[in-house]
Formats: sequence, structure tokens, C-alpha cells
Amino acid sequence: MVPTETGFIRPQRSRGRFRHMDFTIRSASVEDAKAIAFVQVEGWRSTYGGIVPDAYLAAMDVESGTESWKSPLESSEVAAFVAEDAAGVFGFICGGKLREGGEGYDAELYAIYLLQDRQRGGAGRRLACTLAEVLRQQGFKSMVVWVLEENRRAVAFYKSLGAVQILQKAVNIGGAELSDLCLGWADLDCCLQGQVEAPSKHLDG
Repeated sequence: MVPTETGFIRPQRSRGRFRHMDFTIRSASVEDAKAIAFVQVEGWRSTYGGIVPDAYLAAMDVESGTESWKSPLESSEVAAFVAEDAAGVFGFICGGKLREGGEGYDAELYAIYLLQDRQRGGAGRRLACTLAEVLRQQGFKSMVVWVLEENRRAVAFYKSLGAVQILQKAVNIGGAELSDLCLGWADLDCCLQGQVEAPSKHLDG
């Protein structure tokens, strides 16, 4: 069964896709690279305006993002999923083996974004749940995610799923010195339990 923000339901499944309400969560492929790049660019601009310099956000473009996403989407070491509705892909998540984080953790949520008008509708929580479950099936036990401290909605979202702060570092984005937090789940089961226990109020990645 797949957890939702209100409990556990038995979803309809078709060709590996989980259907819930008016959107679908499915595995991402290289054909989704352009849609994912679009969501990421729009996600950065709607989320980080006033945090990251405007010039940096204006320089982001879908074309270059599309090319940069092709390799990860073709990699067997990256688990990636998209959320889509009748209009197309409006959100995505990806993760895999730990790249950087606290000692004792083995997996990492690399990125999660939703278009602004599709946030707070349960899709972010479903994406996070799907990734956590797949990573657990692959043998991972724990997970971290890096998020800018000023992105308070994202921090609140991850904490609602049971994450706790474990590290902090300074990062430079477009000339701005910012604080980057590493939040972690010592047990992926805690992340999955958070899907049910806390209603979704915030979303980023």
C-alpha cells in the first residue's frame, strides 16, 4: 500500500504508475528531462526570489538544464520520479547514494520541486514517500537532504516528515553567502511514518 497525507490507501496501479486523486507518481525517464528542467527553473525562481540574487535566477534556462538532467536520468544509481496530471509533469524528486552529509547516513534526497500552483496539495509528500520506499527497497537505511536555511517552508516540510538538523555549512550562490542545512532521517521508516502523522503544509526541495 502507498501512504498518503491522510492515511494508507490501496492505489490503482498501471504499468508501474501509482494513481491518486488527480495526479500520478511514476518513474522518470530521460524523455522527462525537459519537463524536469522546466519545473526546476520555475521552482528556483518562485522559491528563491529574495534569497538568491536575481541575476543568478535570470541566468537559469531550461535548455541547458535539459542537457544536464539527461545523464542522471539514464543512471541506474539515481532514483527519480515525476508527478504529473492531465496537463503534464508538474513536480519531481530524485535521490540515491549519499554524496555529502552526516556520518552514519547512507542515502540522500538530491532534489524535489513542484510548480508553485501545485504545492500544498499532497504531491510533495507523495513524492518523498515514494523515494523513501524505493531507497529502502534498495537496501538504504537512512537519508539526508540539503536545504537553504532561509527556505523556511522547505525546512518545515522536511521536519514535518521527521527530519532533524545534523549539519550546517556556508555556501556561495551567485555571489551571496548563504547558510545550507543538512537535515536527516536516521531511519527511513521515520520518513514514511511522517507521511501519515503530519498534514502537508509546505513543500520545496
